[in-house]
Amino acid sequence: MMVDVFQGTRAYFPEVKSKIPFEGIESDSPLAFKFYDENKVIAGKTMKEHLRYSVCYWHTFCGAGADPFGPGTRQYPWDDSADPMVAAEHRMDAAFEFFTKLGVPYYCFHDRDLAPEGKSPVDSENRLMSLVARAKERQKETGVKLLWGTANLFSHPRYMNGASTNPDFNVVAHAASQVKSALDATIELGGENYVFWGGREGYASLLNTRTDIELDNMAKFLAAARDYGRANGFKGTFLIEPKPMEPMKHQYDFDAQTVTGFLRHHGLDKDFKLNIEANHATLASHTFAHELQMSADAGLLGSIDANRGNPQNGWDTDQFPTDIYDTTKAMMVVLGAGGFKTGGLNFDAKLRRESTDLEDMFIAHIGGMDAFARGLEVADYILNNTDYSARKAERYSTFMTEAGQAFRDGNMGLELLFEHAEGHGPVATTSGKQELLENLINQALIKA
Repeated sequence: MMVDVFQGTRAYFPEVKSKIPFEGIESDSPLAFKFYDENKVIAGKTMKEHLRYSVCYWHTFCGAGADPFGPGTRQYPWDDSADPMVAAEHRMDAAFEFFTKLGVPYYCFHDRDLAPEGKSPVDSENRLMSLVARAKERQKETGVKLLWGTANLFSHPRYMNGASTNPDFNVVAHAASQVKSALDATIELGGENYVFWGGREGYASLLNTRTDIELDNMAKFLAAARDYGRANGFKGTFLIEPKPMEPMKHQYDFDAQTVTGFLRHHGLDKDFKLNIEANHATLASHTFAHELQMSADAGLLGSIDANRGNPQNGWDTDQFPTDIYDTTKAMMVVLGAGGFKTGGLNFDAKLRRESTDLEDMFIAHIGGMDAFARGLEVADYILNNTDYSARKAERYSTFMTEAGQAFRDGNMGLELLFEHAEGHGPVATTSGKQELLENLINQALIKA
C-alpha cells in the first residue's frame, strides 16, 4: 500500500507535517500552492499529467551552497555519518520524504548522487546497485517514479578533457563503464528516460584538439549506449541536453539546432531527443522558448530542465523559475507540440548560497511549480480563447494558396517562381503585429 507521505525511522523535515496543499491565490502561506492544483483539468489532462514535475537529486540533496569562492553554507541533517554509504542511505530517506511532502510524481539522479564512487568500476557498480535496491523499495512504498537517470561524467579529474570525447581511450572506456551501470540502474528503477549531459564534451583549444576524432567518438559512444540499453530492456527515450559553454570553451552540444544536426548526421535521431534547459538557452544567447521551438520543429522535444539564468551573469546560475511570462511562452511551445510523452519538468535548480533553512527547499520548489502551473493555464487560454493562433496562421496564408503549396511541396523551381513574381505584381507590405501579440500575452496573464 502506497503512503501519502514517506517517513523513515526519522523525520528530516519535521516542520512540514503533511503534503503541501493547494490553497489558491488568496493564501498567504509560503508552504502552499497558489496555482498548482494537481487535479485541475486543462485541455483534457490534469495539471499533474501535463507538467510531470521532477525533483533533481544533485542540487537538492547534495549541493550545500558551495561556489568557486567558498564552501557550502548549509548543514544537512542527512549528511551525519562518516560512512559514505550510510550517509547515502540517509540522504535517500530524506529525499523520498521531501518528494512525498512536496507532492511531485518524479525524481531524477546522477549515479554519483545516489552512491559514492568505489575503488573500481565493479566496486562502483555494486555500491550503486545497493542504493538502487533501496530506491526501488521507496518507489514502491510511495508511488514516486524515476523520470530519468544519468551518469556524472564531468566531476572526477579523469574527465578534465571530456568523457566520450576524451583523447585517452582508457578514459572513454571508464566513462562507458559508468554509463553501463547508470543504465542498469535506470532500467531497474523503471526510468522513463536516460540523459546525456555533455559536461566537458568539448574543447578548450583547437591547437591540441582533433575535433573530427572527438565528434566521431562521441557518436559511437552514444550508439553503444543505445544498443546496450535496447538490448537490456530499456524502452524509454534517450535525451541529449544542449549546453554552449562552461566548463569548456566550446561544447559540441552547443544548442538545440547543433544537437539536431549531430543526431541526424550520425543516424541517432530515431532514439534520441533533446532535454532543454532554460539557463543553457541563456548561455547560448537564445531564449528558452527558442530552444524549445527548435526542438519541437525537429520533432525532437523530449524533456525540460526547468530553471532560469541571470541575464547579468554569464554562467550557469541554475535559479528556480519564477518568471510567469517565460513559463507561459515555454508552455505554449510544449502544448503546441502535443505535450510531454516520456519527458517532464525537472527542477535542475539550486537554492541561493544565502538561503540556509531547510524550509527554503520547499519554498523554492513551490514557487517553480506555481510558475509553470500558471504558465500552463495562460498558455492554454491563449491558444484556445484568443485569436493568437489564427493571426499567426494568417501571416503565412499565402503558402496555403495553390502556388504557395506547390512551392512547399518542392514543385516550383526558379523559373516558375520567376513567372509567379512577374504575374503577381507589386508585393503589399503586411504588418507582423508583434506588439499586438505581446500585449495579448500580457492581457492573458490577467484574464486566464
